[in-house]
Formats: sequence, C-alpha cells, structure tokens
Amino acid sequence: MYSDRSFTFIMKTPPASVLIRKAINIPKGSATPNTAKVGKVSRQQLEDIAKLKMPDLTASDLDAAVRTIAGSARSMGVDVEGL
Repeated sequence: MYSDRSFTFIMKTPPASVLIRKAINIPKGSATPNTAKVGKVSRQQLEDIAKLKMPDLTASDLDAAVRTIAGSARSMGVDVEGL
C-alpha cells in the first residue's frame, strides 16, 4: 500500500488444476490419485493449457510447460495420453 492509500496487484492466470478440471469437465480431482482415476486428458488439451499458463510458468519452452501441466494432471488422478 502506498502513502496515498492506493495499491497495485498483479493478476495471474487460473491455477492449472482449475484449467484441467474445466478441460475434461470433472467436478474435482481424485481423492486417491494413484488408484482412482477420474478422467483422461490429451496432449492437445495440455498444450492449450500450457500456452495459457506460459507467462506464469518457469518453463523454457512449450514442451517443458506441457510436462509441468501433465504432472499437475497426474497428481489430480487424471490419465495423461500422448506423452
């Protein structure tokens, strides 16, 4: 906060888990991601999410960003196809 009571804030992109849930149309991730799978996500869907998230990711290129998003999907109990 500044002395004149104004402030600034930075808008970031939505979390990867929210974008993955929206892409495959599920209400929430799996409670036990190693055993109970809740859906499947394709490489193309991961690329779309990675392109949207690219400004907030530390990945050097699109392939690294896709792998990062795929890791988030796996931890939610979503099967990743095409990787």
